[in-house]
Amino acid sequence: MAAPSASTCGAVERSIRERVPPLLTDLYQFTMAYAYWRTGRHREPAVFELFFRDNPFGGGFSLFAGLHDCLLFLRSFRFTDQDVDFLRSVLPPATDPAFFEFLRGLDCSGVTLRSVPEGTVVFARVPLMEVAGPLAVVQLLETSLLCLVNYASLVCSNAARFRLAAGPRRRLLEMGLRRAQGPDGGLTASRYTYIGGFDLTSNVQAGFLFGTPVAGTMAHSYVTSFTSLEEVWPQTLVAANGDPDPVDFISLTKGWLSRVCELLGAESGKIREGELAAFLSYAIAYPHNFLPVIDSYSVGCSGLLNFCAVALALSELGYRPVGVRLDSGDLCSQSVDVRRVFKLCNEHFSVSTFDSLIIVGTNNISEQSMAELNKKENEIDVVGVGTHLVTCTKQPSLGCVYKLVEVRGRPTMKISEDPQKSTVPGRKAVYRLMDTEGHPFLDLVCLAVEPPPQVGVPLSYRLLGDDSVHSVTPAQVTCLRQEVFTRGEVTHPLCSAKETRAKVQVSLQSLHPRHKRLQDPDSYTVALSEKVHKLVTEIRRGSSNDSNFLWAN
Repeated sequence: MAAPSASTCGAVERSIRERVPPLLTDLYQFTMAYAYWRTGRHREPAVFELFFRDNPFGGGFSLFAGLHDCLLFLRSFRFTDQDVDFLRSVLPPATDPAFFEFLRGLDCSGVTLRSVPEGTVVFARVPLMEVAGPLAVVQLLETSLLCLVNYASLVCSNAARFRLAAGPRRRLLEMGLRRAQGPDGGLTASRYTYIGGFDLTSNVQAGFLFGTPVAGTMAHSYVTSFTSLEEVWPQTLVAANGDPDPVDFISLTKGWLSRVCELLGAESGKIREGELAAFLSYAIAYPHNFLPVIDSYSVGCSGLLNFCAVALALSELGYRPVGVRLDSGDLCSQSVDVRRVFKLCNEHFSVSTFDSLIIVGTNNISEQSMAELNKKENEIDVVGVGTHLVTCTKQPSLGCVYKLVEVRGRPTMKISEDPQKSTVPGRKAVYRLMDTEGHPFLDLVCLAVEPPPQVGVPLSYRLLGDDSVHSVTPAQVTCLRQEVFTRGEVTHPLCSAKETRAKVQVSLQSLHPRHKRLQDPDSYTVALSEKVHKLVTEIRRGSSNDSNFLWAN
C-alpha cells in the first residue's frame, strides 16, 4: 500500500477543517467564554484533562484514538467572519460587540497539548490528554475535542475486540458505511477500524484520504439484474498470455459447467441462468478480480456450480479467480461444503488455481458470532463486518469527559455526590509500570512536580476511594504522555493510519492476556501517588491553604 501523497494529506486536513470548524460545539461554550471575557478572566492560565470513566464493552481496556484529528483541528482553529456573524445572531443582543472582535483574533497559539500516543492501550480514569492555555480558549475546545476522541476511541476499541475474537489468521473487512451514523460516522469508522486491526474497507473515500486498503466486488443486485445468457456482452475474452484471438467465453464456461455437474452429481435443471450470466459478465469485465456472491438463490444447487464453471474457464485462459462470498445461512457449514468442492475440482481437473481460492463470510457478524467461528469447523478466510462494528451496538458511547483541573496555578476539583463523577485535581503526569516480562500492570497518576518512579525502587500508591496504602516495585517505567502541540504548531510527527495501526498491535501484544480477555477480564490497576491522594483529601476537607502548599511542594 502506497503512502498517502502530499495532496492527499492536504485533503485530510481540509476534511477535518470542514467537518470540525470552531462552530461545531455547544452554545454554552460561547456563553461561558463571554462571561470569562466580561470578568477579565479569559486569559487566565487553565488546564483541562480528558478521560473516560469505564472501560467499554465490559472489557478490560480501550484504545486511545482521534489524536491525529485533534491536532489538525487545533492547528486550523480560527473563526471566520461568517462564523462571528452567526454567533452575533444567536448570542443574546446584550452581548458586548467587542467580544466578537476578540473572537476574530482567537487561535490556539497559546495552547499546549500533552497526550498519550495515539494507538496506545489505555484504561478508565487515566488522564489521556492535558489541554493547557488561556481559559476562554481551552474552554471553547471542549466539545470538539470530545467529539473527535469519543467515537474514534470507541470504534477503534471495538475493532480491536473483533480482531482478538477472530484471531490473527483471518482477514477482516470493514463494510459498515451504509449502516453508519451519517457520512462522517462512516468515514471515521473506516479509518479507526483499520487502525484497530481490520485489514480492509469497502469505503472508497477512506482509501483516498487515509491509504486504507479498499476491497469489494459485487452485490446481490448485480446477480439478480440478469435473467439470461443473451444479456452477456461482450461474449468473448482474450487469454491472459496476450493471445490476440478472443475466446467464446460463454461456450467455454458451458462446457465446464457440464463437467462440474457431472463431477458433483448435480442437476443442471436447478441452475439459475441469470446468475450464470451475471458471473460471466463480471468475469469478462474483471478476469483478475473474480469474487462473486454465490447465495443470491441457492449455494449448493446454483451459485457454487456457476462459480466453479466460470472460475475453471478463467483458469483455462490463464487467469486466477479470487474466490466467493457467502452472505446468508450457516456460514461455517457452507464454507466447509464450498471448500470440499474446490478441492474436488482441483484434484479432478488438475487446476492449481483452486488451491488459493478464498471464502468471504458476511452475514450480520457480531463479536459473539466472530468468536464462535473459532469454535466451529469452517473454511472462512475473510470476514466482512458492518452494523455491529461501526454502530458499536454493545455500547454506543465511550463517555469521555473534559474536566478543569487547574486555573491560575491552583488545583481545582469537582466534588460530586456521585463519587464516580468526582475529579482528580492538579496538573499531573502519568506513568506506566511494567513487570519483568514487559507487561503493564499499573498506571500511576502523579502531580506534575513529583519525580518519576524509579526502576527497582519500591513506591507507595493509593486507589481512588480507598485509603489503604499499597506498595509495588516496577521493573520498567514509561512516561505515558508527551507534548504534541504548542504555540500553534504540531510538535510531534503526525502518523499515517498504517503507522498507528502498527502501534496498536505492539501495544496490544504487550498487554497481559488476563487484561485483554473479551469476557471477564481482570481489572487493570489505575493508582494515585501519595501526593495526589493528599491533595484530593485536603480539597475535600476544604483546606485551600494546605492544598496550595501541597501543590507548590
